[in-house]
Amino acid sequence: MLGGGFYSTRLSRDLRKSAGLVYSIGSRFDIGKSRGIYLVQYACDPQNVTKVQASVERELDAMRKSPVTDDELQRAKAMLLRRIPLAEASTGAIAQGLIARWDLELPLDEPTVAATRYISLSADDVRAAFVQWVRPQDLARVTLGPKPR
Repeated sequence: MLGGGFYSTRLSRDLRKSAGLVYSIGSRFDIGKSRGIYLVQYACDPQNVTKVQASVERELDAMRKSPVTDDELQRAKAMLLRRIPLAEASTGAIAQGLIARWDLELPLDEPTVAATRYISLSADDVRAAFVQWVRPQDLARVTLGPKPR
């Protein structure tokens, strides 16, 4: 919903295309057995860092408060479903996927299980997940480059 698909996601549309605050932006979840992080990465001029952070926090809060649109949901589902075969486009990638699933104690057919879940997700499911798992007030910022202004 938020990042990963150039102009088809909220962060790219709002912060890059509309506001021109970032050169690039993306987000992802890194989830392990006992904890996970939500990571937003972006490149911007130092004077825009604080503005971008505030915008990201507003978007996360919006995801917690109201359901996404049907159009956003369909785009996100399509992106997630397209990534499944691409993640297994080589023998090495297939092996890494199997090892990662074994290490996390997931079923080896987890991409198929995930695809079924993606298809069935509703806008309310997405909002509920953000309410349960994403805490915008607990974000930490790490800056590489000149001091933010």
